[in-house]
Amino acid sequence: MSTVPIMAHMVSHYPDRETSLAVARALLDAGVAYLEVQFPFSDPSADGPVIQQASTVALANGFKVEDGFELLAEITAEAEVPVYLMTYASLVVSRGVEAFCRAAAEAGVAGLIVPDLPFDYDEGLYAAGSAAGLDVVPVVVATIAEKRLAEILARRPQSLYVALRSGITGSETVLDSASLEFLDRLRADGCRVFGGFGVRRREQVEELAPHLDAVVVGSQLVRTLSSALENPDEPQSAAPGVEVVGSRGANGANGRGSESTEAIRAVPPAARAAAVGAVRAAATELVSGSGSGTH
Repeated sequence: MSTVPIMAHMVSHYPDRETSLAVARALLDAGVAYLEVQFPFSDPSADGPVIQQASTVALANGFKVEDGFELLAEITAEAEVPVYLMTYASLVVSRGVEAFCRAAAEAGVAGLIVPDLPFDYDEGLYAAGSAAGLDVVPVVVATIAEKRLAEILARRPQSLYVALRSGITGSETVLDSASLEFLDRLRADGCRVFGGFGVRRREQVEELAPHLDAVVVGSQLVRTLSSALENPDEPQSAAPGVEVVGSRGANGANGRGSESTEAIRAVPPAARAAAVGAVRAAATELVSGSGSGTH
């Protein structure tokens, strides 16, 4: 099978710094075209239960924004592909928009994705990001109003992130011809186009790849990691086409909310290695259709 460009999404410091650094290396080793690192936040607007729970664990383990920038600097020093930082407005504004952008640039990231800071209520993000040399990526949906889309495109963004459906991440997306035509239209305008939300299977990736510069996969990879951490003795599917749910429910890991946060705080080395291996295999399957390992 041919390879396809994937933007792989991960949560910084989930479940801890050492594991998340190993996950980043595994995703890069699998051949992803872009890496998207999310800073955990306690009140996310776009995250489904899998990523919400990962963020809850990272925060419970003491994640701080400065820790995230330090991790990003280590990742970007090794990465041969662009690394994007995804986060929410509160973390950006509380630090100071210009200071946040400078810190991101100093950490080596290529760009920022902040879904709750739209271009017309951005608290100065787009100007500050541009001044820092960052690609600040607007987030749009295929049903966006024509007038609003025209206003965004008039700003000549380097990239656009298309949520393939409205709502939160995690639920599977069903593609239709209208969505694919919308993606083609954006690319014809000269933008780099990333698209995600609910991409789980290699078949979806193959269908989307001709219409995007990179297919974004997040919840499925985080789910693979979560399940492997919770069930270290059970074999994990190498392919995100076979959903690995484990015992995680919509109310949190094991369906017990904060109890799961305690359950995976300390990750034994063997369990970490197995979980990271499961993520590498899953990402490799998405990129090349083979879960066999490295590129």
